[in-house]
Amino acid sequence: MTISMYEASVPVFSARLKALSSVLAAAEQNALDRKIDPQVFLTARLAPDMFALARQVQIATDHAKGAPSRLAGREVPKYEDNEASFADLEARLAKTVAYLATFSAADIDGSDDRMIELKLGGRETTLSGMQYLLHVAMPNFYFHLTTAYDILRHNGVPLGKATFLGSR
Repeated sequence: MTISMYEASVPVFSARLKALSSVLAAAEQNALDRKIDPQVFLTARLAPDMFALARQVQIATDHAKGAPSRLAGREVPKYEDNEASFADLEARLAKTVAYLATFSAADIDGSDDRMIELKLGGRETTLSGMQYLLHVAMPNFYFHLTTAYDILRHNGVPLGKATFLGSR
């Protein structure tokens, strides 16, 4: 049995981005409740050499829109990366989820052998669709998704695994 490239990508990205939306909503409410300027959370980072929360969300959405686009042979949509508020990040998440809804299984299934060309570490790389999805797109997506969650948790936002997974 082969893996459905569509099922392994689009529904997963969509579900995780919706869960991230819940995480951000909880963070925004927590900032209000604790009378913390939301910019404290939006610009927070886990380490000095890591990206801040807003950039983590931007990169997560970049992978979520980029992977299905590449697998389907579509141009990857460009976003301006100018989000400066929770509302801006929520709008970016919603825009990405809406874009993901434009894909069907017919667009992506069978792309496991499609050759994907991209820059990794500053050099051109070619990978099969399966290699790209499983070894580049998904790990990067989850890294930035998890880092966004971790930044907020580290800053005292009361989040749990259920919120991260989208089960509440």
